[in-house]
Amino acid sequence: MGIAENIASIKKELPPRVKLVAVSKFHPLEEMEQALEAGQRVFGENRPQEFEKKAQALSGRGIEWHFIGHLQTNKLKMVLPYADLVESVDSLHLLEEIDSWGGKAGKIIPVLLELHVAAEQTKQGFYEEEVLEILEHQMSMLRGTFTLLEGDELRIEATSRRLNAEERVLGRYHIGE
Repeated sequence: MGIAENIASIKKELPPRVKLVAVSKFHPLEEMEQALEAGQRVFGENRPQEFEKKAQALSGRGIEWHFIGHLQTNKLKMVLPYADLVESVDSLHLLEEIDSWGGKAGKIIPVLLELHVAAEQTKQGFYEEEVLEILEHQMSMLRGTFTLLEGDELRIEATSRRLNAEERVLGRYHIGE
């Protein structure tokens, strides 16, 4: 099955309000061109150098660019000029640096806060209490949260239920409006 067929098959299964983010990691520009021809307009990349290179090469093509990897503050200048969404903000320091960069550039950089829900302390992200504290500041750049769920099916299901309950609490902050 080719790229166009894969995209059509996946989109057919998605609910109408869900966007398919095609991860371009390790894929050459030629394959991205095929995806564009098939109607795919949202792409995610997780390496700053690749993100910048691909965004420049495909400039003016109506692409919505998502940065999906861990972002270091010394790489902001490679990502933020092109990013329509940074999906992986995992620290207050990074959030403040993105906000500062956006202020200087006259641009609001929409972000998702990464929630830390793993049992391992080595995983990155905000704890729930930290997110609530950040939300009190009503930063216009916040679009929501995300997390990576790991483990067995029962653990994932329990974590998912807890996050759904928290989402209702977060809803009162009108994220992204």
